[in-house]
Amino acid sequence: MQRNRKWFSHALRALAVAPALIAGYVAAAESPFIHPASRKPEAKNMQLVGYSDLQARSAYQPVIHHQGDRYIAYVGHHGGTQDIPQPLNPLTKQKENNGTSIVDVTDPKRPKYLTHIPGEPGLGEQGGAQMVRICDGKKLPKGDPSKVYMLRTGGTAAQEVWDVTSPERPSLITTVIGGLKDTHKNWWECDTGIAYLISDGRPEKWRTKRMTKIYDLSDPAHPKFIRNFALVGQQPGSAGENVPEDTHGPIVLGNRVYFGYGTLLSGVIQIVDREKLLKGNPASSDPFAPTAENLLYPQVSRLDMYPTVGAHTTFPMLGMEVPAFEKFHTKTGDFRSGKPAKRDFLLVVNESTQNECHEDYHMMFMVDITDETKPYNVSNFYVPEKSGDFCARGGRFGTHSSNEDMGPIYYKKLVFISWFNAGLRVIDVRDPFTPREVAYYIPAINKNTAKRCLRVNGVESCKIAIQTNNAEVDDRGYIYAVDRANTGMHILELTGPARKIANLK
Repeated sequence: MQRNRKWFSHALRALAVAPALIAGYVAAAESPFIHPASRKPEAKNMQLVGYSDLQARSAYQPVIHHQGDRYIAYVGHHGGTQDIPQPLNPLTKQKENNGTSIVDVTDPKRPKYLTHIPGEPGLGEQGGAQMVRICDGKKLPKGDPSKVYMLRTGGTAAQEVWDVTSPERPSLITTVIGGLKDTHKNWWECDTGIAYLISDGRPEKWRTKRMTKIYDLSDPAHPKFIRNFALVGQQPGSAGENVPEDTHGPIVLGNRVYFGYGTLLSGVIQIVDREKLLKGNPASSDPFAPTAENLLYPQVSRLDMYPTVGAHTTFPMLGMEVPAFEKFHTKTGDFRSGKPAKRDFLLVVNESTQNECHEDYHMMFMVDITDETKPYNVSNFYVPEKSGDFCARGGRFGTHSSNEDMGPIYYKKLVFISWFNAGLRVIDVRDPFTPREVAYYIPAINKNTAKRCLRVNGVESCKIAIQTNNAEVDDRGYIYAVDRANTGMHILELTGPARKIANLK
């Protein structure tokens, strides 16, 4: 009898909670899956300092500029999502196309959102204003020394220059070029004004949606076109089916321009003589004509990567002393001092583009360019998938980009690699032949984190996961990581052994 009463009591209790359980199961079935690990931050030798929600906008490129007595973060955004094509700007009380966020990060613990400049309509990479660069007028040869200038993409349609002297009140100065259907990652030399603008080549019959248009922006109000540039095979009138992948973006250091081509496939690394690039081929009657000879003239070398990986970022680290080689003396060594030669490297990062690991694994590579005519890969680094069950978390897992700042705090010591749902990874590159991870930070998802969907065999499934997109550092040592899935901007600092590597107090 006692057993029957106990059973009856359990049955009643089960019936009482059944509606709640059923409702819970229904809710779970109707909402995107969230991996348990995604609900809280995960960290090693790294901690959160401050946070900005960036008005829940998908973020691409952050640039941190020391502007007077303030530090200002300029953040380029992708376009909106299908669910929220125009997020609300609480400052204007208006729904706006994603564009550029301007945030005062002077106090990194309390970032202050200053203003949002709307961008082009469109979803994902087809809208917004993803790329941003900043130059002080006092550094530009013909700039107004009292002004600060911002170069940004106008969605996929244009390249623009803005006056951000007062970051709260930006104003458009000029549209450098319009009528495009694609743009991407630019570079701007503040000391010369030369700008390398990744732009749509198809209107001028180039066989690529992303090639390089080079402009003189030394006087930002009066742009001067210099030339078009791309790989041989992408020029108008070229033949053949195997057209090289699109230009992703350049980085300039000294008299060299380091170009990356491709994202997911057929990556190419190209080292170019900057002076020859800007002056053109003297043996040609038209030095900048898009001929194979003129395109090859400034090329120092080209390295074709494995067919299933691309070259998103090509970050030069020159003159590195390799501790393991200190007792070895080669033909390129400095025998008078008794020291071996320093070596030059390119950090090359691929871009993961497919959700839930439906592609080859993308990672970072170290390419030795000591003899820049013969670049070769000497090492790589990747995050083990099993360490966080990352393929099951949803969204992209793999590399996207590295920081690009060359300031003395981290340069040639630590690099910060965005790894999408594996967050931000910090890699010790002091021995380029054996890079190793010393820190990481994976933010927690929040109410703004957008779903990421995958369609397999006609069936779509969606999950919610962190998508750390790009990262940058400032001259105080703070690290800024922004999220592709609308989660916001996390301001971070190193702790423990990782902090000691950078000699930070």
